[in-house]
Amino acid sequence: MARKRPLRPGDSQEQRTVTGRGARRARSSLGKWLDGYIGHHRKVAGDSARRLLKSPAASLMTWTVMGVALALPVGLLLLLASLQNISAGWENAARVTVYLTESTTLDEAKKLRLDVATRADVLDVKLIDKTTALAEFRADSGLGDALDYLDDNPLPHTLLVTPALATRNEKGIGNLVTALQQTTGVDQVQVDLGWLQRLNAIADVLGRSVWSLALLLAVAVVLVIGNTIRLAIENRRDEILVAKLVGGTDAFVRRPFLYTGIWYGLGGGIIAFVVLELSLWWLSGPVGRLATLYNSQFELVSLSFDGALALLAAATLFGWLGAWVAVKRHLNAIEPG
Repeated sequence: MARKRPLRPGDSQEQRTVTGRGARRARSSLGKWLDGYIGHHRKVAGDSARRLLKSPAASLMTWTVMGVALALPVGLLLLLASLQNISAGWENAARVTVYLTESTTLDEAKKLRLDVATRADVLDVKLIDKTTALAEFRADSGLGDALDYLDDNPLPHTLLVTPALATRNEKGIGNLVTALQQTTGVDQVQVDLGWLQRLNAIADVLGRSVWSLALLLAVAVVLVIGNTIRLAIENRRDEILVAKLVGGTDAFVRRPFLYTGIWYGLGGGIIAFVVLELSLWWLSGPVGRLATLYNSQFELVSLSFDGALALLAAATLFGWLGAWVAVKRHLNAIEPG
C-alpha cells in the first residue's frame, strides 16, 4: 500500500485539498473512537453501580466490612500523630535546669550565664535570681505565711539552658549535662527526659505495629473484594460465555467487574471516613476533659482534607486490585465449549 507523501512547496491546490481532507478524516475517526471508548466506559461504570444498588443489603455489608477494616489502621495512625504532637513541642521539656551554689553571687551568676550562652550546643540561657525564684514560689505554692518566718532565702540562683536543635537528642543532652556539672559554681544539673524517651519508644512501637496491621488489613480487603467479584463472575457466567462467543475481548469482558471493584472500594472508603469522624466526635469530649485535668493541650488529630482524599484513593485502589485478582484468576477459566 503506497504511503501518501507530505506536502511540498510546489504542490497544486488540488493536492493540498486532498491531503487536508485525509488528515481531517483521520482526526475525525480518532475523535469518534475516543468518544465511543469513553462512552462505553461511562455506560459500563453506570451499569455496574446500578447492579450494586439493586442489592443494597449485600453491597452495604461489603462496604461496611471494608470501611471498618480501613478505619481501624487509619484511626490508630491518627492516634500516633496525636502522640507525636506531644513530643513535637518538647523544647521546654528538654530545657536543662542548672542550680548554682549558695555562695555564688548575682554578678557571678550573670557572668556564668554569658559563658554558658557562648557554647555551640546551647541555644539560649535564662537567669532566674534567687529573689525572683522566691517570689514565684511564694505566689505558686500558697505558703506565703510560712515563708515569712525564714531568715534567709534558701533558693539558689538558677540557669535555664535551652539546648541547640542539633543537641536535642539523648547523646547531645548527656554531653551538655556532663559539661555543665563540671563548671565552677554549679551545684546541681537537672533534666527530665525520661518521659520523652519512653513516649518516643512507645510511639515507635505503635507506629510499626500500626503499619503491620494496616498491611494485613489491606490484604484482607483485597481478598474480600476478590471473593465478592468471584461470586459475581459465577452469577454472570452465561453472560460471559455469550460475550466471548460473539467475539468479546478479554478487556471488554473484565471491564464491568473492574468497575464493580472500584465502586466497592469507593463505598468502603466513604464508610471508613464516616466511622472515623463519628469516632473522633465521640472521643473528643472525654479526651478534652482528661487533658484539662492534667493541664495539657493534648487533642486528637482529625483527618485532613488531603488525608480524606488519600483514604478514598487507597480504598478505590484496593477495590480495583481485588477485582483484578479475581478476574485474572477466574475469568480465563470460563471459555465457550
